[in-house]
Amino acid sequence: MAGRMSGTERRAQVLTIAAKEFAEHGLHGASTEAIAREAGITQAYIFRMFGTKKALFLELVESAFAAVSEGMREAGDGKSGLDALSAMGGRYFDQLADRTGLLLQLQGFAACGDPEVRDAVRACFARMWDTTEDGTGLEPVSVKAFLAFGMLLNAGAAMDVEQVDARWADGVRTRIQAGLFAHVTNETNR
Repeated sequence: MAGRMSGTERRAQVLTIAAKEFAEHGLHGASTEAIAREAGITQAYIFRMFGTKKALFLELVESAFAAVSEGMREAGDGKSGLDALSAMGGRYFDQLADRTGLLLQLQGFAACGDPEVRDAVRACFARMWDTTEDGTGLEPVSVKAFLAFGMLLNAGAAMDVEQVDARWADGVRTRIQAGLFAHVTNETNR
């Protein structure tokens, strides 16, 4: 029959639609009814595919975090120290352009009041930490500083600071060079 999607195609379609819905409205505000309507399927079909609304949300949040961690790992591959950190930072900055992925990560943090979500987001953040630490060989305080700046970049991207003409927004937009982290070590952090 022409026009029918395979189960794999339908699943991919629903994930794309749901990603936008959850990115905009979060776990509790997103509507499976709206997702089903846009996909041209029933809510029951969504639940057959994913089990629960939370399971669908978690799959999307975990995928968004994994894309960032994997991108950073690829960028730093074959490098170490500040060279790896610089490559990872460049990739991280570039990935901020994926507004849906960015907002899914932030919605994951926002939903951490739910223990199951909190555990999943912790695991995602642990992977990002390990990717940075293992990929650079840098000390924990350097990894912490790098990821802290990343969180500021996330907040800036979420606020769309590229559209704000103000001194504070210029500061948030400032591109961070790896050399900034050269002095951030356990020794200098005593």
